Amino acid sequence: MGKDIIADIITSIRNADINRKGTVRIPSTNITENIVTILFREGFIENVRKHRESNNYFLILTLRHRRNRKGSYKTILNLKRISRPGLRIYSNYQHIPRILGGMGIVILSTSRGIMTDREARLERIGGEILCYIW
Repeated sequence: MGKDIIADIITSIRNADINRKGTVRIPSTNITENIVTILFREGFIENVRKHRESNNYFLILTLRHRRNRKGSYKTILNLKRISRPGLRIYSNYQHIPRILGGMGIVILSTSRGIMTDREARLERIGGEILCYIW
C-alpha cells in the first residue's frame, strides 16, 4: 500500500494554518512542487523556497494570514482532497465543478500536467480532480 502524498501535504498545510504556524515543511516531489506552484500563483501562500538536508529536498512554505480589526488571525486557506487512491474522481472539461461560483480553485491532474480548473477549461481537457481550494 502506497502513501497518499497529496493528502499528506494538504493535511500539513491545513494543520499549520489552523494552528497559526507561519511556515510548513513538506517533502519535495514533482507533484508537490506543481501543486505548491499553483497555490503560490493563485495567492494562497506567500512564499516558497527549496531546502536541502542530507540528500533530501524539502519545500518550505510561508502561509498567508489575514488580520481582522481586533488583530486576531483568521485562516484563509480551506483545502479538501477529492480523488484518493481508493476512489479516483475524473471529470471532462464541461463538468469540472466551480467552487464558490469561481472564487475557489480546483486542481486537476491532466494529460498536460497539473493545472487549475480555469486552465483546463481554456485548453478543453479534463482529468482527475485532485483537490478543492477556497
